[in-house]
Amino acid sequence: MSGPAPSFDQLQVMLAVVEEGSFSGAARRLNRAQSAITYAVQRLEEQLGVALFDRAAYRPALTEAGRTLLPRARLIADEMQALRNHAEGITAGVEPELRLVVDAMLPMCALVDALRLFSARFPSAPPRIYVETLGSATELLLNETCAIGLLLEFNSDFEALQRQKLMDIRMISVAAPDHPLGALGRPVRKEELRQHVQLVLSDRSGLSGSRDYGVFSPKTWRLADLGAKHAMLKAGLGWGGLPAHLVEEDLAAGRLRQIDILAEDGASEAVTLPLCSAYRRARPPGPAGRWLLNHLAALAESRKRSD
Repeated sequence: MSGPAPSFDQLQVMLAVVEEGSFSGAARRLNRAQSAITYAVQRLEEQLGVALFDRAAYRPALTEAGRTLLPRARLIADEMQALRNHAEGITAGVEPELRLVVDAMLPMCALVDALRLFSARFPSAPPRIYVETLGSATELLLNETCAIGLLLEFNSDFEALQRQKLMDIRMISVAAPDHPLGALGRPVRKEELRQHVQLVLSDRSGLSGSRDYGVFSPKTWRLADLGAKHAMLKAGLGWGGLPAHLVEEDLAAGRLRQIDILAEDGASEAVTLPLCSAYRRARPPGPAGRWLLNHLAALAESRKRSD
């Protein structure tokens, strides 16, 4: 078969007829005259050398050849649209890839929802996502591995970074039901905690120096992975704090029990970790990164108003 190859426009017309169920519906959708739709389909059929639609019935139906070619037509049309989107993105200065580092404390559901919208809006800027803890997350932003970060505030206080507060991560101290602290069934004084091994998340980057946060016991096991800490807590190897969103199901199922730590005034001590978005002042993100940061900020503000 010789002659000109089918065009992107012709494939779009074919798909519109299939999806709308009629030539008139495709004409309305594409804002064209019905005669133009009919002509485009006829030209496509001539170029392919097969009839794509059976026009004998009231509504056009795909022929056997049309049904066979439809998946490939959709694939080619999608790739052509992706090519157009990519070219438009390059013209607009959209990043070819968005590198994002996320602290493991972040509720991933919040990020997943944002990335779903992001991928539809910026298909030419696929994200590359790193998940790290404490200073290790900040380090990937400072050393320019990543363009933006979702970081704990106390680990990202550097002049080189522009930051914006997003949310507070509520922490809960927990232990397994068969652990001595988990079996107490009452609030615990801080001096009691000193008798038991505390599982502590450590900063493998060294950016935190010798600073410790929420460490009450001289008996500590240090871990640089939040998932490992979670597993060891459930195994009863010690007690420690985890983000509330990470342990809600465990508490409900009885796999972990909350430890209420008494503060100096006798009230239960509440611990929250502020989390912020950040980027390097010297290298602000492009359109895709800015959109994601603004979207996350708007979500955080909406969440505050609803709380």
